[in-house]
Amino acid sequence: MNYLSKVVAIALFGLVLAGCTGTAMKTQHYDSSQYTVLGHSEATATGMLLFGCIPIKQNNRFVRAQDAAILAKGGDAMINTQVQENWFWAYVLTGYTTKVSGDVIKLNKVQ
Repeated sequence: MNYLSKVVAIALFGLVLAGCTGTAMKTQHYDSSQYTVLGHSEATATGMLLFGCIPIKQNNRFVRAQDAAILAKGGDAMINTQVQENWFWAYVLTGYTTKVSGDVIKLNKVQ
């Protein structure tokens, strides 16, 4: 019985660690000669925690919002980025809405 409880504890610990993954916003540094500014854009993405512990589209909401803002202007990247987050609560879930705004740029092609 003692062996079984250790195996279950290790498996549970492994599942908890596997759930703690996420994505990060890509950070690049560009010289002003490398791009053309297309204009300001913003987008939002929402993720939720069901019962306070089950993530639903939670881990990648920053990246989804940034990608949507860049795509809206047809650019390649974003500079002067600002991130705002709001949350809301409903009986069995907590939602997080992330708003990403900034200037979308188009990278100049190297000849």
